[in-house]
Amino acid sequence: MSQSPILVTGGAQRLGRHCVERLLDDGQPVIMSYRRERESLEALRRRGAVTLAADFSSEAGIHDFIARLKAQTSSLRAIVHNASDWAPDSLDDDAGANFERLFRVHMQAPYLINLHARELLDACQEPQRDIIHMTDYVSQKGSRKHAAYAATKAGLDNLTLSFAAMYAPDIQVNAIAPALIMLGEGDDEAYAEKAKAKSLMAKVPGPGVIYQTLRYLLDNDFVTGAILPVDGGRHLR
Repeated sequence: MSQSPILVTGGAQRLGRHCVERLLDDGQPVIMSYRRERESLEALRRRGAVTLAADFSSEAGIHDFIARLKAQTSSLRAIVHNASDWAPDSLDDDAGANFERLFRVHMQAPYLINLHARELLDACQEPQRDIIHMTDYVSQKGSRKHAAYAATKAGLDNLTLSFAAMYAPDIQVNAIAPALIMLGEGDDEAYAEKAKAKSLMAKVPGPGVIYQTLRYLLDNDFVTGAILPVDGGRHLR
């Protein structure tokens, strides 16, 4: 019996790319979406990852992706919703469009993919099927400069609860809610020290902690409707 692939959205960079690479290391077939062509995609393709371009900023783009996904595979072992857009709030005429884009990427795309790809999960012959949402620490705290981002990630938290109830006991639905996991390319030492001070663990752990959490959910058949924080105790600061 051949393995059903795992779908990872937003798999071309940072946390998504790390998870794709680790899944491939484990011998797991992967289908991944990407927003734009990157040099890193060729290395993933050479390793066997199937890559599908996706524009989740419009409903038409989401449905187009779902159609191409169904043409690519007849089953899925799991769906990992990692696609995300980090955009600050603004007071200009683009504020509404910015909120709408974040809503589509963080909420509408997972919602529609979960609904329309359920048949692919149901077709998987393996004993466990999963949907995993990547949300964010700020969904519980809010954000002064990224209110739309925080609100739409909070919406994804709530979708986790709804789909867990909707799809039990056949499909487990959970979320991972990280705080700062990796530094950006332009972050300096001063920023790094400030970031470390925000958590009790006082470090920027790197993407391995996210894959450990993802692996836990993929391997545990008695967890659903959980939103797992990966924040180093930041909520206690």
